[in-house]
Parts: sequence; C-alpha cells; structure tokens
Amino acid sequence: MKNVAIIYWTGTGNTQAMAEGILEGAKNGDANVRLINVFDAKIEDVENADAVAFGCPSMGAEQLEEAEMEPFIESIAGVMGGKKTILFGSYGWGDGEWMTEWQDRMEGYGANMLADGFIINNDADKEGIKRCNEIGALLLKE
Repeated sequence: MKNVAIIYWTGTGNTQAMAEGILEGAKNGDANVRLINVFDAKIEDVENADAVAFGCPSMGAEQLEEAEMEPFIESIAGVMGGKKTILFGSYGWGDGEWMTEWQDRMEGYGANMLADGFIINNDADKEGIKRCNEIGALLLKE
C-alpha cells in the first residue's frame, strides 16, 4: 500500500479546501493518505511517503508563507530526491509567479514533479475541486 502525505498551510481556508479535494482524489485508490497541517508536519512525513503534495497560498509579494511553510520546505531539501511531488495553492493577486519559483526550487531539490503546480484564484469552485480530485489521483500513479 502506498503512503501519501498532503502537507499544507492555509490562511483563509482556500488552500485547505484544495488540500481536502486532493485528499478525496487520493483516497479513491489503495493508499494510506494523510492530510497534515504544516504546523504538525515532520521531515519523516515526507521521507516515509511514496508521494507528497504541498500546498501554500501566495503571500506578500508572491512568496511562500514565511513562518511555517518556508522553513519546512527548506528543512526537506535533502529528502526530496526522486520523491513524487505535486504543488498547489490559492492566490488573490499576481500571476502565479510564486508557484513557478516554488516548482523550480523543488525540481532543484530533486523532486519528481507529477504535474505543473496547480493554482486557483481565491476559493475553489466546483470545477476547481474536481481538478483537485484529479490531482489527488495523480499521487497514486506508479
């Protein structure tokens, strides 16, 4: 059975809703799927996962949340080699530059990106949640 971790930070609940949609998509397969707020995440959650999704909204001048998510992402740099990975998040301004930069960074850590980073402007509508479900299913692919 595959182990999947979905680790996220949310400020307004939009990214959490995306994480829950990804969880639903990943639960449709034969996997142990864990939804983890980054406050509670540990490096071992990433090390022990066959696939991992990270979610964070755009903050400030299109960057990751600085107090929790940014330090966690820095801490896992050494364990990302070959790890099947998906990135997601919501934004309210800008053009998604933070996601492009985050994806480049994770690829630099050696992550095996299963898809381009997925972003939703503000809150996810029905179509957005459907896309989150599809992204969750990608975490189960061989």
